[in-house]
Amino acid sequence: MRKRGIRIQVWVNNEEDARLQANAKKSGLSREGYLRSLINGYIPKALPPPDYYAMMRELHAIGNNLNQLAVKAHATGHLDRAVFQQEADRLRRAVQHIQQAVTSPERRTESDGTNPDACTP
Repeated sequence: MRKRGIRIQVWVNNEEDARLQANAKKSGLSREGYLRSLINGYIPKALPPPDYYAMMRELHAIGNNLNQLAVKAHATGHLDRAVFQQEADRLRRAVQHIQQAVTSPERRTESDGTNPDACTP
């Protein structure tokens, strides 16, 4: 069963259709999904570059290594917990910042005419 029961038909010219298709493709959304995002007040961002996923894997591996160091240090008692926690928190914030900067849609504002990281509406 469909979740959306109202169909809206919009006529566009060739240029508008090409722009819509290009922006939807850049965002990884369907044309309909792209338009729904705009209607709901969000400007979809372009898909992250392929090396983003490699960076994220690397950062998660670093976090894993920090965790292993913590386990070893706990067993031997040879690590400054405060320094380790500070570094672990720094890594966690960096990962979250990268994820948010690259993948999270931004709320569209009335004064926001353009967003260089977004797919242009």
